[in-house]
Amino acid sequence: MPRVNRTAILSLLIVSSSVFLLFQLYYYRKYVSKPAPHILSRTGHLTASDVQWQTVKKFVTLAHHFRLPLFLADTAVLTLLSQDALLQRDRLVQEPHCSFLCSGRPITSFALHANLWKYDPAFLLAVKQKGFEFLELRGEDPRLASLDTLLGEEIPLHLLLRLHGYIIQVVFLYERSGNYLWHGALRLKANMDRSFAPFKLLDYGRHAGSYDRPELVLTVLDGLDIRIPSNVSRFLSEQQHARFLECRYRDARNFLQLYPDDSSPDAVEFRQKAKSLLHLAARTLAHLNIPFWLSSGTCLGWFRQCSIISYSRDVDIGIFIVDFRSDIIAAFRNAGLSLKHRFGMCRWRTVWNFPL
Repeated sequence: MPRVNRTAILSLLIVSSSVFLLFQLYYYRKYVSKPAPHILSRTGHLTASDVQWQTVKKFVTLAHHFRLPLFLADTAVLTLLSQDALLQRDRLVQEPHCSFLCSGRPITSFALHANLWKYDPAFLLAVKQKGFEFLELRGEDPRLASLDTLLGEEIPLHLLLRLHGYIIQVVFLYERSGNYLWHGALRLKANMDRSFAPFKLLDYGRHAGSYDRPELVLTVLDGLDIRIPSNVSRFLSEQQHARFLECRYRDARNFLQLYPDDSSPDAVEFRQKAKSLLHLAARTLAHLNIPFWLSSGTCLGWFRQCSIISYSRDVDIGIFIVDFRSDIIAAFRNAGLSLKHRFGMCRWRTVWNFPL
């Protein structure tokens, strides 16, 4: 058995330990000990960016204390976080001072997972004690809208905080039965201060919106621990097309009183299959980043009776011809739906039939 060279092994251990120590020092200097933005500018006076950063910091600190399930939803800040913007910014800025959260807008928007947080009135009391003015906006819970009468109290939809002229918007996201997140429209009541915030500049509230549940990551922005969507570009794309149209339940009830829905076992089974098929098609097309819409009889059923027309015996969706891709058929096949019929030309208009 060959004799072990103890000196060589000891030297190897020393070198390995030194490399590991150097790596720890590098990580500490670059990430852990990176200083937060300065409280004062070089002139010794508070700038607009300083005030905005302090406002955001004060809110984020409160949110952490009350364990609010928040993530950054501000479109201007998230746009700065996109890869192309980061590369361009690195070329221009050596030592950024509040280079993300101070976007030049008087508003910073956050989203709150309402289903993950038990509403705590003490939070608003703490907000007031920290010097914030606030405006809470509530509305009807659409998850109860299919009932004849709405039960219970209104739910919080938006929270606006104001300090030193800067606005923090918190939009409440609620889980809906279709496994998506929803927020309501921002509507001021008659007795509310319409000069409280520049409402036209708000990212959220002009209409109701819906989103896929985003995967979040914890990062450090300008010295503050903040959660952001892991796929920033996808979230921003969703935000541009997030307008949500609620079904007209009252009109649907009136229609069904005149023309009762088919409650036979076959009709009930078909509606269940149709809804499952819609979920499957939505997941398949979302994986391909292809938008779609309800079409023909399926759209009529949603608009007229908030349901599937049981005697239609099919599900109709549409996509733009410019979004056509050759791998769509393979994607549906992999999802368990094989192509049965194909009509038309892809250059103009084509119809595909995938049997249930």
